[in-house]
Amino acid sequence: MNIWRAFLSELNQRQQLKWSESFLDGSFAPAKKGAAESEKPSGAKGTKWMVVVDGRGLPLGNSLHSASPGEVTLAETTLATIRVGRRHHAGRPSQKPLRVIADKAYDSDPLRKRLRQRGIELIVPHRCNRKKPATQDGRALRRYSRRWIIERTNTWLGNFRRLVVRYDRSLTIYGAFFHIACFMIVLRRVVQ
Repeated sequence: MNIWRAFLSELNQRQQLKWSESFLDGSFAPAKKGAAESEKPSGAKGTKWMVVVDGRGLPLGNSLHSASPGEVTLAETTLATIRVGRRHHAGRPSQKPLRVIADKAYDSDPLRKRLRQRGIELIVPHRCNRKKPATQDGRALRRYSRRWIIERTNTWLGNFRRLVVRYDRSLTIYGAFFHIACFMIVLRRVVQ
C-alpha cells in the first residue's frame, strides 16, 4: 500500500492528478467459498469494493466491505482513505478533492451536509422519488456525464481475475490483491 501511495505522490508532484473532481462508486464481487463468519452478515455472501478515483481515473482511495450495507453509508469511510503525500514538502497529505461525483445511490441530504462541512461538493442526480426540493441545478449536473471514468476504472479492476470472484476466505488476502490491482493501474500512468 505504501508503494501505491508513493506513486500517487509522484504523480501529484508532476501535477498529473486531477483534484478538481473525483468520482465515487462501488462494485460487488461474489464470494464462492464464503467469507469468514466475522466478515459476513446474515444472507450476504460477497465483498463490496468502494473506489474513489481522480478526474483521470486513477484510484486515490478504496475500501472493502461486506456486500450488504448500502453504498451511501460507506461513502465517507471510503473518502477518508484518500492520502496522497507531498514529496519534498512537509505537511499533511492531500486528502480532499474539490468535488465528488457519484450516482443516484448517494443522493442523501445528510451526506451532502457532512461533505459540505469538510469543503467537498457532492454532485449527484436526485432520485425520482425525492420528496424534498432539489438542492442543485443543471449546471453542476453537467459534470455527471463524465461518470464513465469511474466505470472504466471498475472495468480495469475487473480485468484482474482474482478480484472478480472472491475465492479467498481472508479479507486481508483479498484486500492485498485489491491494493496490488490499484498499484498496477497507477503504475501504468507513471510509466507513460
